[in-house]
Amino acid sequence: MSTQLSTESNPESTHYRICPLCEATCGLEIKVQDNTVTSIRGNDADVFSHGYICPKAVALKDLHEDPDRVRTPLIKREGRFVEATWEEAFSEIEQRLPPILAAHGRNAAGLVIGNPAAHKMGLLLYFPKLARALGSINVFSASTLDQMPKQLSSGLMFGHWLSIALPDIERTDFMLILGANPMVSNGSLWTVPDFRGKAKALRARGGTLVVVDPRRSETAEIADQHLFIRPGSDVLLLAALAHTLFAENLVKLGPLAEHLNGLVQLEEALQGFSPEAVSVRTKIAAEAIRELARALAAAPRACVYGRMGTSVNAYGTLCNWLVDVLNVLTGNLDRAGGALFPKAAGFAANNTGKPGLGRGIASGRHRARVSGAPEVFGELPMGCLAEEIDTPGHGQIRTLITLASNPVLSAPNGARLATALASLDFMVSVDIYVNETTRHADVILPGLSPLEEAHYDVAFPQLAYRNAARFSRPVLNKHATACAEWRTLLVLTAIVQGKGAKVDVEALDDELLADEVRRTCGDNTARMLAELGIKHGPGRLVDLALRTGPYGAAPHALTLEKLKAMPHGVDLGPLQARVPEVLRTPSGKVELAPAACLGDLPRALALLADPLKVDGLQIIGRRQVRSNNSWMHNLPTLAKGPVRCTLEVNPADAKRLMLEEGQLARLSTAHGSISAPVAVSERMMPGVVCLPHGWGHDAVGAALSVAAQRPGANLNALFSTTPRDPLSGNAVLNGVAVSLMAA
Repeated sequence: MSTQLSTESNPESTHYRICPLCEATCGLEIKVQDNTVTSIRGNDADVFSHGYICPKAVALKDLHEDPDRVRTPLIKREGRFVEATWEEAFSEIEQRLPPILAAHGRNAAGLVIGNPAAHKMGLLLYFPKLARALGSINVFSASTLDQMPKQLSSGLMFGHWLSIALPDIERTDFMLILGANPMVSNGSLWTVPDFRGKAKALRARGGTLVVVDPRRSETAEIADQHLFIRPGSDVLLLAALAHTLFAENLVKLGPLAEHLNGLVQLEEALQGFSPEAVSVRTKIAAEAIRELARALAAAPRACVYGRMGTSVNAYGTLCNWLVDVLNVLTGNLDRAGGALFPKAAGFAANNTGKPGLGRGIASGRHRARVSGAPEVFGELPMGCLAEEIDTPGHGQIRTLITLASNPVLSAPNGARLATALASLDFMVSVDIYVNETTRHADVILPGLSPLEEAHYDVAFPQLAYRNAARFSRPVLNKHATACAEWRTLLVLTAIVQGKGAKVDVEALDDELLADEVRRTCGDNTARMLAELGIKHGPGRLVDLALRTGPYGAAPHALTLEKLKAMPHGVDLGPLQARVPEVLRTPSGKVELAPAACLGDLPRALALLADPLKVDGLQIIGRRQVRSNNSWMHNLPTLAKGPVRCTLEVNPADAKRLMLEEGQLARLSTAHGSISAPVAVSERMMPGVVCLPHGWGHDAVGAALSVAAQRPGANLNALFSTTPRDPLSGNAVLNGVAVSLMAA
């Protein structure tokens, strides 16, 4: 919906849009004149973000107008991209892709999808249709570089991959944060715009915020207490906190007690993790660990939240399991002011089926050809992608489709992956940039600017601090050569199905919708199809999800048309207790002691017997408010200002290594070396250095002109693809040993 503000010569319109640039999903007020954005500000009336925005939102104008953004399909001819029509691009794919599948089988194709797809309802809703049609086991996503440990541990405990318990920050009295920096991210696997304001309110009402991190982050700066921790030892601290709760009789399960399995097994498994035993490895005094456990137990309402630092280490699944274990043992899981499960208006599988009971999750249904890594949530680890391409043999990936993804920068050992991509028989990228990854494509199919399309957040309401639903109409008219991603993915689906590039897209959309409605509505299929009408595309799928979701009946009776009539969204209330209804485990209970976690715990216990290398440096990554993904470095509004790809080094380490502020330093591991300017900082724990991720824009063939002016260093070039969390397959990107010297 838009309102007209006009004069005789200068009409202006006001539009409302959900920001697509990070997980906070803030509501924006955008003013437009002559199909050009004239201003972007926070929407004070937005029911979810209430006017808050961060600096990224204003860069939407830069993104839309970026001269480097691909607007017309590109086909590579004699090593160079040339502009093509959509018909020519699809014809090229139809000529080259099916013969590879016919000659080598479906597993000769790989699919890769990146984080930006989560902000594109067309990509997120139509990618599964392409994946099913292709039928390859070789599916990869950014999840195994980021969040798969949390999804796996949640699935093991609660029965579904996306049943993730979130801090009820607006009602809690004590919040413990590990390896997360929501002051910068405004939540990660936790959609919480204006964390600063909510943390300030927490402390104003007498609450306490404690942060555990190897870096005194922006979040730690506003906390009541900050504890340095040795990278990679989070699992030991979490286990010791749980051990202390048992040892000091501080466990208080409350009403959740009757819904738990495995309490006795859990207590037995944690016997070796006393605070004294873990203190040397964590670099946190035993008494400080005990005091933290006691404070957590004593708080009237408390919650524990862990994020990237607890996921991208060698014990990611164990860490994320123990975060929820602590919330259970203190009586704060599924409790106001503790950790609660959202109830999304649509697309949440834990809102469907029989409440309180389910099949649980399964993993390892197939394995990677080369490493044998197990499938998790339908995916193989991103760290396996290069070897699946460059290792000969039956099932070798020979053709690849990437969607809004740049693993050459975001995955470990990007140099090997880049070489592997160059060896493919054929590669297609659905992307708006020629970046470090898509430069290897044979065909690039561009998507729309976010301002040119409608939007509903498919994923993030399942992770939101408060239940709400919002829909954004297009703000600007589409570019003359633009094609919506859902149409592009349907044509690709038709090509791999053998229906050809000239398929009737609307007819195929109707066919696939009917299949989905039959699965969802059963005997009511005909009625639901009639209610949904004849409009095509993702909006129809949103309408289906809303009508069949938890708010689709009275009193809300939520439909897409109703949501369109509410430009500021609809508030569906604070999070509420949902156990046992939310559970989808076979037992119908919260599984406190999953066999997979208990089986991996001895590996963490073995850390205590491993001699600590006190002289070694370890590296961690960091989040930056003006740099969420690698492509944001090409937006002038965000790229201007001081150099941000700097290596933060503790003053004692800098003095020992004879490094000075601004000096170029060389970081090295057994797998790679990079150079970055030093920033001497008291923020850093001694023995730990820190570099932001997503940089390294110096690849020949990429077309990111702004980013190339200050390319920065690619942190992930230091890492091998082989160290992974064995349960989730997540890459190990934190706590890796490095050497450092002047460059």
